[in-house]
Amino acid sequence: MIERVKSAMVGAGAGWVLWLMLFLSVISLAIMLERAWLFWSLRDDTATLMRDLGKLLRGGDLEGARKRLEASPSAEAAVVVAGIVEADLGAAAAEEAMLGASALQRLKLEKRLAFLGTLGNNAPFIGLLGTVIGIVGAFEELGKANMGTVPGAPGVVTSQIAPQAVMTNIAEALVATAVGLLVAIPAVAAFNFFQRIVKTTLSNTDALGHVLLAHLKATHDGDEAGEKAKGD
Repeated sequence: MIERVKSAMVGAGAGWVLWLMLFLSVISLAIMLERAWLFWSLRDDTATLMRDLGKLLRGGDLEGARKRLEASPSAEAAVVVAGIVEADLGAAAAEEAMLGASALQRLKLEKRLAFLGTLGNNAPFIGLLGTVIGIVGAFEELGKANMGTVPGAPGVVTSQIAPQAVMTNIAEALVATAVGLLVAIPAVAAFNFFQRIVKTTLSNTDALGHVLLAHLKATHDGDEAGEKAKGD
């Protein structure tokens, strides 16, 4: 069984591992560019947006606040718009609507990031597999060379051909490890960077949503106080 596995490994070589890593690196780069473009297209000045929203809400212009948010391309604005749509049903309904919209936006922002995280964690192991295959091939060549002799000049062929074949396999093995690391490091860096953007976006969404909820709760409390005064 071991001999069959060894023969299959040596016969296949580590070249297929390098091609697999190249394929995965292309996919990884495509995802990085696509996510970078998405986050770039959703960028907006959240501080200014929050200030404008608060000003419009304090003036009682709920429709104006909605138009201002709809003009923003950001995910934060899309979530708060969902709350404004349900504002006439009260603060609780608006909060639930924003929670649902926030969950959808999170799925949109985190799309394909799992691939980068998985690739970053496993690419070194794929490269290590290529290394193991190369080392096995090197020992196989070394074993063949030690058994070979040249009539009249024993050891001459072994000393010249064996080191070359062994070194070739070892070099291939080290290349596989290096390629695995070269694929993994950018994937991990991009994954952490994009996850940081997602967390920041969700934090900004909560902050912006609380501006709306504060206004709705204050308005609701004011209406209740007015009704109570009329009743007295």
